[in-house]
Amino acid sequence: MDEDDEELLFHASRGGEEEEQVEVAAGGDLRHGVVRGPWRAVAWIYTRPWASGVVLGGFALLPCTLFAFMLLYCPPLDIDLSYSAFEVHSHFSAERFDALAMAVKTQLGSWNRRRRDSDGGEAEALRELLMKKLGSNGTLRKASETAKGDRGSTRRRRRLAPDYYLQSQALWRIELVFVAQGDGERNIFTPERLRTIHEVERLLMQHPRFPQFCWKPMEALRDLPLGPSYCSPPSSLLSYLYPSERGGKIYYDGMGPDLADIQGSLSLAITHPQFYWYVDESLSPENLSSSLLRSEIHFGAPLPSYYSVQDRADEQRSHFKNFAVQYAEILAKQSTSQVKVLYGGTELFDHEVRHTFRNDMMLALISGGCITVLVYILTSFSAFLTFFGLASIGLSCLMALFLYHVVFGVRYLGILNGVAAFVIIGIGVDDVFVFINTFRQAAHLGHPRQRMVYTIKTAGRATFLTSFTTAAAYAANAFSKIPAVHDFGLFMALIVSCCWLWVCVLMPAALCIWSRRVEAHEHEGFHCCKWFGGLSSIHGPLSDDDDDVALLSVEMEPDPLEADGDAGILFLSPETTLNPVGQQHQGVVSAKLQWALTRWVVQPTVDRRKTILGIFLVLFLASACCCCLLKPASHAPLLFRQDTNLQTLLALRSNLSSQGISCPMCSGVFMEKPHFLYNRSSSLTFRTWTHQRARSAAASTSTAPLNTAEQNASVNQSGLLLTVFISNLELRSSTRVYRFSLNATTPSPWTLCGTEREQVSSFQAFSRPWRNYTRRMTVCVSHDYYPYPSWMITFGSCDRRHSWMPEFSFYVAAAAQQHSRKLHFAQHKLRPHPTRVCVSPPGCGVSATPDGPTRGTFYAPLPEDSTTAAPENTSKMFGFNPCTGGACGRPAVRPLVDTGAMVFVVFGILGVNRTQRGGNHVIGDVGNVILDPDFDIFQEMGYLCKICKAVSANKQLVKPGGAQCLPSGNKLSSVLPLLHPDCHALPEPNLLPGQLSHGAVGTHAGKVRWLSMAFESTTYKGKSSFQTYSDFLRWETFIQEQLSTLPQSSALRRGFQTCEHWKQIFMEIISVESALWSLLLSLVICVAAVSVFTAHLLLLLPVLLTILGVICVVGAIMYWLGWELGAVEAISLSILVGSSVDYCLHLVEGYMLAGETAPSPAGLGNETAAWRQRRCVEAVKHVGVAIVSSAVTTVISTLPLFFCVIVPFAKFGQIVAINTTVSILFTLTVTVATLASAAPVHFSRTPGGVLKAAVAVLALVSAGGAVWWAGGRR
Repeated sequence: MDEDDEELLFHASRGGEEEEQVEVAAGGDLRHGVVRGPWRAVAWIYTRPWASGVVLGGFALLPCTLFAFMLLYCPPLDIDLSYSAFEVHSHFSAERFDALAMAVKTQLGSWNRRRRDSDGGEAEALRELLMKKLGSNGTLRKASETAKGDRGSTRRRRRLAPDYYLQSQALWRIELVFVAQGDGERNIFTPERLRTIHEVERLLMQHPRFPQFCWKPMEALRDLPLGPSYCSPPSSLLSYLYPSERGGKIYYDGMGPDLADIQGSLSLAITHPQFYWYVDESLSPENLSSSLLRSEIHFGAPLPSYYSVQDRADEQRSHFKNFAVQYAEILAKQSTSQVKVLYGGTELFDHEVRHTFRNDMMLALISGGCITVLVYILTSFSAFLTFFGLASIGLSCLMALFLYHVVFGVRYLGILNGVAAFVIIGIGVDDVFVFINTFRQAAHLGHPRQRMVYTIKTAGRATFLTSFTTAAAYAANAFSKIPAVHDFGLFMALIVSCCWLWVCVLMPAALCIWSRRVEAHEHEGFHCCKWFGGLSSIHGPLSDDDDDVALLSVEMEPDPLEADGDAGILFLSPETTLNPVGQQHQGVVSAKLQWALTRWVVQPTVDRRKTILGIFLVLFLASACCCCLLKPASHAPLLFRQDTNLQTLLALRSNLSSQGISCPMCSGVFMEKPHFLYNRSSSLTFRTWTHQRARSAAASTSTAPLNTAEQNASVNQSGLLLTVFISNLELRSSTRVYRFSLNATTPSPWTLCGTEREQVSSFQAFSRPWRNYTRRMTVCVSHDYYPYPSWMITFGSCDRRHSWMPEFSFYVAAAAQQHSRKLHFAQHKLRPHPTRVCVSPPGCGVSATPDGPTRGTFYAPLPEDSTTAAPENTSKMFGFNPCTGGACGRPAVRPLVDTGAMVFVVFGILGVNRTQRGGNHVIGDVGNVILDPDFDIFQEMGYLCKICKAVSANKQLVKPGGAQCLPSGNKLSSVLPLLHPDCHALPEPNLLPGQLSHGAVGTHAGKVRWLSMAFESTTYKGKSSFQTYSDFLRWETFIQEQLSTLPQSSALRRGFQTCEHWKQIFMEIISVESALWSLLLSLVICVAAVSVFTAHLLLLLPVLLTILGVICVVGAIMYWLGWELGAVEAISLSILVGSSVDYCLHLVEGYMLAGETAPSPAGLGNETAAWRQRRCVEAVKHVGVAIVSSAVTTVISTLPLFFCVIVPFAKFGQIVAINTTVSILFTLTVTVATLASAAPVHFSRTPGGVLKAAVAVLALVSAGGAVWWAGGRR
């Protein structure tokens, strides 16, 4: 800044001269303020409303035009909401798996669908090559020709298959998972839960458009109850539990109206290995209990009016998607207190993800509304400045999107970029407030050009320092290897930079128009408010009439010796006395906020600066210790809230089979043929069952399942079943007591309970344990409560110490049974502690006071009158037991359904070539497979068989029956021993019938180019990445040990093991490490930038202490909240530096602007300290309102993120809010206290000093980089 500009910028005009009266004296002497050079043009534009209007229009039109060009003429900007965006594409784990996936896709057409769509062609190709190798044997040639003939006929039959039948091929599906919840045992196989599941499945099939999309297999034609549409029912175990009967035949299709015998139906279903696909891994033949039940509804193609599946396939899929998403709203309402209904499938899951993302983004509208109101208040009710302040932020976002997509060529908008909409509001509003407050504080400069140039120079420089530092801190994330973090860092750096530029251009123009044209109208509005509301005199938001004191009292005699540099900008007059706030007009929000900051925050901080620094030191050390105690994540990363359908389904997938395994033909429709009830063994079953039903109906006493009704009929005769009668008595004071008795006679004045308030008058129980009714309950009585006794019931024993004596006991069930009802009981907390039994939740509405400790639920058999008529109103299948008399076979052995991580051992593939790839994003072209030219399967066959046996024998790594060394094909195992003796007795996988092996081979030009063996590992996919990393090391070590035993010339030594799960664990591990390195790099960049801008170590110290303190305290808060350090938390931490440097740097800049021109008296140390403290107070007066307003706005903008369903959004918002709160508190306390204690008093920032600081920082950075490079070379 030259001498003339300096003097002009801070020269207070003594008169009211207009612009035309400004003259320049001969010889360059300055009589009145004048603007020269480029600033003259700037001042001319920003002091004329019409020119400012042109600037507003031009810079508002430019981003809109570019954004429209991007939408119309550039490739669409894709939105990537998956966790795959966090995968490090260049990591060896990703390269290995991608190479195998591309090889499989090249060979079979798809990776994800290959196990469903492949027809064993790869096994046939391999067998042909093996037979050709053994072609010298005539027998083998004949066998080969026979096999070829069989395959040819199979292919002919497959070609002649009726592909053109409408909806005959199962192409789409909706996945359902029913999870047991609520009180009692978490077993899904209870009557109440099974009825709920049956109602849900029937509800889906009753959709009016269901027949237009349902799957219609040929097997459905033999199931008469499915007519006339013959749509396939859900693939579910309910096909066994709800069989239907038509014409004397039983059909296991799940369409029956009544529940069959649960144990018998499950005993029949478990005879098929497909049964285990529907349940969790805890179920066994000895314990038929599962916490969940799977179901699938399949939909068929081609749809009506389409010739085949390939006929306009995209159009068919679009029709189905529009139909399937209608189920989302229906299924979302089906969960009950006992059953949680989860739903998925490709179309439904994608719809739910996008719907959730849109809903979370809608919270930005709420945030925008709150911020608009808040900015309107903080600008002292100026709608004009509020509009253009927020518009400048919005236009900068459009410009940043254009640069991000068009200039930098990024095609994807990741999930983290959505958070930028919330974060940039706080950063942009910060710049807006600085411009507004600087313009306000320049009101003493009467000349409009002086005032405007002062505002642009002062506010522009202050916001440039903070914006550059913030953008640089965010840009540090652009060096991350994680695509999502890299894109987020680039996008935030662009948006912060554009925001600063647009605010610097638009806000001066808006301030010019406001001061010349709008201010008077806003005054009129405020006067109207005064006239209507009787308010005190209110000045405009930036009115020169308010009592805001200028930055400092300005003297008109600047020292010519200090004309260069920034120190001579102001002169502090010791005699200047600040008018106490409150003695003049008040009414603007900024004035009150400034007064509050000065009175209640800054002045006490300056006076007690040593105490504050001591407290900060203790807090800093304690927080640093807590940060060291942060633990790595102990669970898989969450993408959605835990209670949502999406996240619960994702979490359960670690307990279910992989998505690639579908079971459309596993239900009773396909496993059990329709047969007559009197057929074979079912004849005995049905006769026994109907005989029991007849006796049960005659006796009218059975309350147990009907297949055991004969035994239940004698319950009353043997005295097992008893009735507990409940009567009540209302005492004075409106207290009601209850009496429990086995005698039906009710003595006076007691009365039998009615049905009001959901109470019961009686219930049945058993006198001793019987079947599942084994929960003992005791009725206790106490005579201490005069004049009547008091009764209570409890699961425990009577408390004799308080005079509770046992009267009688009975037995009930702890879980739901057939023909049972759920009852609740609760004891009143107040005397005389009565206990009430009812059908509502615990508490039963005894009173408004809390219930006592004795309360709970139990299941009692239904009363006799409700069961006598039940058999007459039910179908023949009610309580039917298909396994009576031992009719069912032995339980099947549990197959493997990919519940563990599938590890592949690959040979013949060297890697993937990504040289033609422009970026590191997971979406797009992933490269080309590099094959091993030396791989020869015939030379390596013996070693391959040895490796297969060795890996499958390692029970610590591989599940029993989990080795899948060969592709699907029953004849390969018989051919391989002929090639090498080590291939005898290869391990056979235990798969579902019809399930294809994960093992694969790649052939080309009559040669096997690669081979992959698959092994279902013992690795549980629900563990955290840090815990799973040890499993990866065990696999890697074991495979390398096996390969090291091979000859040096063997091509198998270049084999490797890979797993899709390994990609995920390294994604999280690298995310944490990368985020921490980004945090460190951001801190280094921030320190370097501040060092250059301040050019003084003692001014760098407050900024450094504040940032370090903020980082440690935020980490400590995460520890105190019980958070763990996962990928989401680590990525959120990477923005701490960029978000926390703004406020403290603004304050340091304000301290430098408050520099003195007159030196303090020599020898007066206390006077020097007083000058330093006064500069701190004036610095806060200059920027305090702006940074506090910005902090409040940032916190308000992130509050809606707390309610987001997407966990990264919610965690990100929480961390930003915590960081902003801690940052503003530390800025107003720690930074102020440090400046008041150690800041230089007479330091002036000169261009030479800034240049020296830049050279020093550059030298240090170069030296550090050299040391880093040298260390990396060793």
